[in-house]
Amino acid sequence: MMNIYIFEDSQTLYEEAARQVISLVRQKPDAVLGLATGISPLGLYRVLIDDHQKNRTSYQHVTTYNLDEYLGLAPDHPQSYRHYMHEHLFTHIDINSDHTHIPHGDTDNPPRECRRYNELLTGTTLDLQVLGIGSNGHIGFNEPGTPFDLETHVIALDEKTRQDNAVFFAQIDDVPTHAITMGIANIMRARTIVLVAIGAKKAQAVKQMIQGAVDNSCPASVLQTHRDVHLYLDIEAAKHLS
Repeated sequence: MMNIYIFEDSQTLYEEAARQVISLVRQKPDAVLGLATGISPLGLYRVLIDDHQKNRTSYQHVTTYNLDEYLGLAPDHPQSYRHYMHEHLFTHIDINSDHTHIPHGDTDNPPRECRRYNELLTGTTLDLQVLGIGSNGHIGFNEPGTPFDLETHVIALDEKTRQDNAVFFAQIDDVPTHAITMGIANIMRARTIVLVAIGAKKAQAVKQMIQGAVDNSCPASVLQTHRDVHLYLDIEAAKHLS
């Protein structure tokens, strides 16, 4: 079931999306969260930090699993997703670093790392998965054409994805060409999914996700078949919805 919330103000959007995460953590202190990176969840993470500092919501017993990591980047690389998570969330809350899980992008054996990470995921259940959506409809780094039944795998990044992510790098040539990502099958096992989409750049993908056919040409369209999805959209991201 898709629950769709549309906001004129992005700050209100982030606060409402974060409220869902905070409510879960307060009700279930040992919650298991799936986390995303990129621009979309930044505002949500800022609200989580603010709430932790003001209201002392604790993440001491929370466990997290990130969606993906660039292949070839060490954890201390400024553009690695491990670095992103530390900078934008982990160092600002009371989470135990041993409870945070992100694929190892600097592995010398990517298939083995995929198996390792997938074993971690199959040994638990995500209570809530945070998602963004790519302008080409990807979730995680599951690019168009990715089979819905695929688990953790190495993916060649779509050129559109690399161009979109080039804003974080000095030049397009610095953007990695491959990543390790949770598969769509892993994502769909989460009990609840919270997706944030901001801006006109995401509008066409949002329309396909909600009103298009369930087809892997738009990987996010598979969310139409999930039992508990919450979509937090600003007006620009929702502008093509009928």
